[in-house]
Amino acid sequence: MRQLLLGAALLLVLWGAVAHWQHRPLHPPPGVLAPDAPEQVDLAHGAQLQKGNVTLATRAHVDITARVLSRADYSRGADARLIPEDLALGWGRMSDSAVLAQIDITQSGRFYYWRTKQYPIPRREIETSSANMHLIPADADVKRELEQIRQGQLVHLEGFLVDATRPDGWHWNTSMTRDDTGAGACELVYVERVDVVAP
Repeated sequence: MRQLLLGAALLLVLWGAVAHWQHRPLHPPPGVLAPDAPEQVDLAHGAQLQKGNVTLATRAHVDITARVLSRADYSRGADARLIPEDLALGWGRMSDSAVLAQIDITQSGRFYYWRTKQYPIPRREIETSSANMHLIPADADVKRELEQIRQGQLVHLEGFLVDATRPDGWHWNTSMTRDDTGAGACELVYVERVDVVAP
C-alpha cells in the first residue's frame, strides 16, 4: 500500500513538472509584437448558441491578435466547465517586452491585476491596451489548442463576445469595450479559432 501511495505521489510530481515545462513563459526580445487593438463588429441581431444548459447570446464578432501576458486555468465548478481558461492579453506597447519588464502582472479569482513602481507608459494606456478575457472554447479542438498557449506568445483569436445565461437565473455578461476597468470589464469570448502567431 505504501509503495502504491509513493508511486501515485511520484506520478503527480512528474505530471506537475511536465505541465509546468509545457507552459513555461516565453521571453521575446523588445519590440511591439501586436500593434493593433482587437477588431470588433457589434451585432444588431446576434444569434443564440447553446453550451450544455448555458445559452450564449452573441453581441459582437471579434478578431484579436495580442500577446499573452498571463494565463489562468480553472477545473472546478460549473463556471470552469464553461470557461476553463482566462488569458490576460496585451496589444500596442503592452505587447513590448521592454514595457512589460517594468510591470508585474498576475491573475486571481477571474481578475487580472497589474502593478508597477514606475510607469513605463501612461496608466490609461496600460488600462486600454490590455484586458482579461474569459474564453469559452467552441469545441474540443479549440479547447486543446487553448490549453497549449504560453505566456509571452503572440496569439490570434476569432469568435464572438457573448452574454451567458442559465435557466436558474445565473448570468455572466461580457464587456463591450476595451476602455473599462474593474468588475465587469472582462470580455467573455466564444472562441471559434485560435492560432499561435510567429512574431
